Amino acid sequence: MNDSSFEAMAGEIEGLLGIDQEKHAGWHAESIAVHGYEGADVRTGAISYPLYQSATFAHPAWGKSTGYCYSRCGNPTRLELENTIALLEGGKKCMAFSSGMAAITTLLKLLRSGDHVLVSDDLYGGTYRLFSNIYTQYGLEFDYVDLTDADVLAASFKPNTKLVFLETPTNPTMKVADIASVAEAAHSHGAVLAVDNTFLTMYFQKPLELGADVVVYSGTKYLCGHNDVLSGFLVLRDGTLLETLFNAAMSEGNQLDPFDSWLMLRSLKTLGVRLRQQENNAKRIVEALKGNPHVTDVFYVGDPDHSDYGLSCRQTSGFGAMVSFKVDAHERALAVLERVRLVLFAESLGGTESLVTYPLVQTHGSIPKPMLDKLGIDERLLRLSVGLENAEDLIADLEQAIG
Repeated sequence: MNDSSFEAMAGEIEGLLGIDQEKHAGWHAESIAVHGYEGADVRTGAISYPLYQSATFAHPAWGKSTGYCYSRCGNPTRLELENTIALLEGGKKCMAFSSGMAAITTLLKLLRSGDHVLVSDDLYGGTYRLFSNIYTQYGLEFDYVDLTDADVLAASFKPNTKLVFLETPTNPTMKVADIASVAEAAHSHGAVLAVDNTFLTMYFQKPLELGADVVVYSGTKYLCGHNDVLSGFLVLRDGTLLETLFNAAMSEGNQLDPFDSWLMLRSLKTLGVRLRQQENNAKRIVEALKGNPHVTDVFYVGDPDHSDYGLSCRQTSGFGAMVSFKVDAHERALAVLERVRLVLFAESLGGTESLVTYPLVQTHGSIPKPMLDKLGIDERLLRLSVGLENAEDLIADLEQAIG
């Protein structure tokens, strides 16, 4: 594909550079997730969208194209996945990547040396490592601030602030930011707002409707939901940022491969039923944890006692299934990791299996100790991703593990 690829591909095939949000107007998220953007294969009638495991595509003649030439630039299976997610999110275009970190790396291609980024102070440690250890080498400046505090946010902008990167709920302390207020502040300073929506997904929260410009996903988590695919996504509200991001992805070649795209299409079909059941399980577990004498703190955005519960009710349609909690001693936290039987001691989240993680040394091992201390990420904190097992079995397992 030549340097004019963006213009050349525009209009070649529906949805390659932007989708028709009216295509399934009136459909609910569950229906879109099950059927997809194009749905059954027009040529064969195949209900499962075909896997186009092809690296290259033949042209009918000089000056004629099927809309595809090389899978790094566009692949039909990946396109169906991208368009389905864009439709679910309410965006103009989705771009699928080989991991969530690959998606964030591409997002940073919007910036230039000397630009400043405001970032949630409580966020995934891998994102912090990427920003602070890698991209500071290229002249980008990052400040980690409490984006849930409007006054702190307002005081943190600089003349060179070009991007605000927000996680909400935050990982792992489950703070909640007012997306609409952050968007207004970012736009008033000429900055782009990107929201990492991994914990809630578009099924429970739609940042684009609240003013975000880009939604970021580790698709490995809830969008996949089966702990068997690494993937990441950027969903764009409109076409303003598309050319820069498209050309960066095409040049770097970090897109999602066709087979994993096909697996993700399979996974999306059950997104709604998975998330509803996981949320139901999480609510029951939270009540059990709050009643355990060895649990000192429980962090769940669906808990009416959570300080941001009212905000969550206003800007989301559900609360997800991520729960963090503290036990009364370091030794007890380590014992939980060893004693659980049904819950698995493993990194990641969002899958059918319940997982418990030790943020201090796993997901947040790259965060400097002063930041960890400020956020309360200590040796007593555990993070639980609630799965699809029977809730009573999960509660019994946690109770015997906590003691």
